[in-house]
Amino acid sequence: MPPSDTPPQTEEAPPTRLTREGLTETFRLFSYTRPYARKFILAQLCLLVSSLTGLAFPYCTGRLIDSANLSVVRSPVRDPTAIDTANINATTLLLLSVLILQSVTSAFQTYWLTEVGERSLADLRRDTYARLIRLPMSFFGQRRVGELTSRLAADLSVIQGTLTGAVPQFLGQLITLVGGIVLITITSSRLALGILITLPLILIIAVIFGRRVHKIAREAQDRLAETNVIVEETLQSIVSVKSFTNEGYEATRYRNGMERFILVALRGARLQGAFGGLMSFLGFGSIVSVIWYGTRLVASGDLTFGQMTRFLLYAMYVGGAMGGITHLYGELRRAMGATQRVRELLQETPEDTPLLMTEQPTPEPISGSISFENVTFAYPARNEVVVLKNLSLSAKSGQRIALVGPSGGGKSTIVSLLMRFYDPDLGRVLIDGKEARGYSLHGLRASMAIVPQEVLLFGGTIAENIAYGRPGASQSEIEEAAQKANAHLFISEFPEGYETIVGERGVKLSGGQRQRVAIARAILHNPAILILDEATSSLDSESESLVRQALETLMQGRTSVIIAHRLATIREADCIYVIKDGEVVEHGTHTELVAHEEGVYRNLSELQFDQALQLSQA
Repeated sequence: MPPSDTPPQTEEAPPTRLTREGLTETFRLFSYTRPYARKFILAQLCLLVSSLTGLAFPYCTGRLIDSANLSVVRSPVRDPTAIDTANINATTLLLLSVLILQSVTSAFQTYWLTEVGERSLADLRRDTYARLIRLPMSFFGQRRVGELTSRLAADLSVIQGTLTGAVPQFLGQLITLVGGIVLITITSSRLALGILITLPLILIIAVIFGRRVHKIAREAQDRLAETNVIVEETLQSIVSVKSFTNEGYEATRYRNGMERFILVALRGARLQGAFGGLMSFLGFGSIVSVIWYGTRLVASGDLTFGQMTRFLLYAMYVGGAMGGITHLYGELRRAMGATQRVRELLQETPEDTPLLMTEQPTPEPISGSISFENVTFAYPARNEVVVLKNLSLSAKSGQRIALVGPSGGGKSTIVSLLMRFYDPDLGRVLIDGKEARGYSLHGLRASMAIVPQEVLLFGGTIAENIAYGRPGASQSEIEEAAQKANAHLFISEFPEGYETIVGERGVKLSGGQRQRVAIARAILHNPAILILDEATSSLDSESESLVRQALETLMQGRTSVIIAHRLATIREADCIYVIKDGEVVEHGTHTELVAHEEGVYRNLSELQFDQALQLSQA
């Protein structure tokens, strides 16, 4: 069934109102700047100096104009000897010094804040990713990959921009705002009164419009995220897309998603246009009114030309600071939403597995005996459906047991519990007579290896994929494992040999080749317990024969759990467990089970035999 054209459900956006708790959560992430505290503090000092020198610019400009105007008053006939050259030169030199100081401090502030931001963001990404990959399978069962990658990319970038961009800018704008208000009041209290009356009105309108603009912007981000999910799902299933010739269907899905995004974006653009027009009218209208009143004061001699110029520049500074603070208010709200989403990851309880290769403890020796005792289990995401019901089975060290039965009966769930991707709700899973929970996760899983039906390799070289079974293995060890897996011959035929790039998910190799690389990886891993999940079911006869030989080598001396639908592959198993509806309905050897006339296993065996006979006669 093709995917629906209905927009996929995205995670509900967290509230972004400015609250004490939200601000506390956001500023907690400042801890990531602590290793770079010296440069961060220096950057803030540069910010302070840059803001204060910026406030000195209007003063120097006004003084320079007054000096020139005074010279004109003294000599209406433009007598060069009457010009106050010393005062003009001194003021100009002061103005240039202020500009140089502001430029230098601004440059250092930008560089240091960028360095602190990039380094702290890298640390935050590292910790978030490290926490993410150590979370239990129950977490991933309830999340979409696109959502998680979005947190690592978009949300962390928003947080980084806030920590090292929005917050410092907010401080700079606040200094400019407070300083500007003080200085315009000193320059002319009467003109300042007019500005201070209009500014709160502009601020209120900006906040009201800003909230609506931000709401629409967030909706636009959600629509854009939906289109990203379509791209991700399509590329992950590109084989199915091309097999069913659904390129046009997927292109239509994406086009419809983009149309929904554009409609929201245009709605936001209309609102932003109206907002910008209104703010421009109010802003310039207030400036015109100030100029009108100021010219009257200049004409009456209550204000000099320099003071008028100084006042207008300070008024623009104050207006710009008010607008900047309004914008940064929205940025802080965005940051709190992103912070909440990221901190949800950081607050999730990870599995007890080592983070670094050097931290890995020496695993306990495990011989490989397995026992499930009255195990009952339901997946956390759908706990109303009981998958395993009072199930019991066992395997001695070195034995081969097989799990067969109808699809959906619980065979893969048994493997998930064995590897402790989940823990049973009731009952116990024992390894070597000790409850599985008693082992460290690293030690337990290090003693196991799985060869799945569909092998998904990493996009690197063949050697890297084999060495994934034991990172740090030598080239000779890798080649020895490949020889035991019947993979060395086909690898040697590639021009690059073991350095051949396998491509995304191993697409450059055939199914049989991928299986043998996976077997070589398992051989190199040297597990005590081996899990084979339909490892030969999708191969042609020649590949299956080579893979079977490799699997025989791999299973020697190891406890093997084999999931199989093709019963011919498990005739030699020491014990076969027939799983149906989460229960063991039969168990025994192949000979014992086919002897039960009404048994499930015998019915399955006869059905597969009849199908094979019909195919051979066709």
